[in-house]
Amino acid sequence: MAKKKLNKIQLQAVKSIDKPVLIFAGAGSGKTRVLVHKIAYLIENGFYKPKEIMSVTFTNKAAKEMKERARKLLRSDKIPITIGTFHSICAMILRRESNYINLDPQFVIYDVQDQIDLFKILLKKLNVSKNILTPNKARNIISSFKNKMIMPEVQEKRSRTNFEKLVSEIYSLYQEELRNNEALDFDDLLLYPLELFDNNPKVLEKYQDKWKYILVDEYQDTNKPQFHFLKKLSIKNKKICVVGDDDQSIYGWRGAEIDHILNFEKTFHKCNIFT
Repeated sequence: MAKKKLNKIQLQAVKSIDKPVLIFAGAGSGKTRVLVHKIAYLIENGFYKPKEIMSVTFTNKAAKEMKERARKLLRSDKIPITIGTFHSICAMILRRESNYINLDPQFVIYDVQDQIDLFKILLKKLNVSKNILTPNKARNIISSFKNKMIMPEVQEKRSRTNFEKLVSEIYSLYQEELRNNEALDFDDLLLYPLELFDNNPKVLEKYQDKWKYILVDEYQDTNKPQFHFLKKLSIKNKKICVVGDDDQSIYGWRGAEIDHILNFEKTFHKCNIFT
């Protein structure tokens, strides 16, 4: 591993493996470099096998870059590290364990346009005017519920106004139609693994044992389901390293909660912090 490319604090962060690790790093400060070098350090020193490491990020572009840099650093194109986005890793888990949640392993993933088309049908079926609710607004509201882990039955109980009751009805119908079509939207990809793990402890343990060390990029951008996904997977081994910038949460519109990085010490006690 080319240690000369790392400064003193970066090297300390790379070598810290006995406790949970939080790294505060701003844009352009070598966040990805630290994560990639940490992956190489864990493997080259025999602490973990490549297949025991999972690294999560937010975009396909970032995941691809991390894979390429890790392979280059380890001088191998065939290293079985799981590096991907939250959505791609969750989708992989769901396809493998689909029988536990009564889902076709070949389930369809609805993109934004697919969702809007379905909302158009549902709103027309309920004879809802566009002046009251548009398909895109319905999609945004329901996505917001899912980012906060508010399920249809919970929202139904919380609804007070006619508009809230209407949205709640549409939410229930929408989920029903997704199920009928063997489909999940992007938010469901994050929620279904939580349900899977909660209802099947042995499945959760299987993935806790599979990924013994977890690394997370842009941790400040995690929403509630992503936070719980990471917490469930890492709670057994407590070997997790997250990198983030508490001054920059760019996915607030997706439900990102800056408190996740600010309260990291409360979630993962006795962690090591590097700035």
